[in-house]
Amino acid sequence: MSGRDRQRARVYAWEDWVVAPHAPDLVPFSAASAMVDAIWAEMGLRWPPKVERLPAQATARQADATRLRLRLPEALPSWILLHELAHAMTSTAEGGTDGHGPRFMGLYLQLLERYLRLPAAALLPSLREARIEVDLAARPVFLDAAAP
Repeated sequence: MSGRDRQRARVYAWEDWVVAPHAPDLVPFSAASAMVDAIWAEMGLRWPPKVERLPAQATARQADATRLRLRLPEALPSWILLHELAHAMTSTAEGGTDGHGPRFMGLYLQLLERYLRLPAAALLPSLREARIEVDLAARPVFLDAAAP
């Protein structure tokens, strides 16, 4: 694991422990694109990433995302869709990414609070216990590039 994504394993373990039990519902692939577009717009963003099917040979991952696309399976838990959206918001078209770093976690926390109704204040103690850094003022990385 690279130093740049040193929180990855802790984030996955935290999600299994804290987030997954609160969001067992599945989002079908047929509904995912509309959800991505709506969430992207509600977050004040333009040009959402394209939603594509995860290739069948991608057996080691549940989904993946870049700024330009989300690759999803036939169905996935809503929290994983939000996780991938946070990756899209913390990636650039050129491939730069925060991995599972503080900016990613800050945006992911915003999405969890807004769309799964999991209060950030209630999640922060478990994040501290898991030693996961969070940037509470995080914004999509491409907005910083456009700032004056």
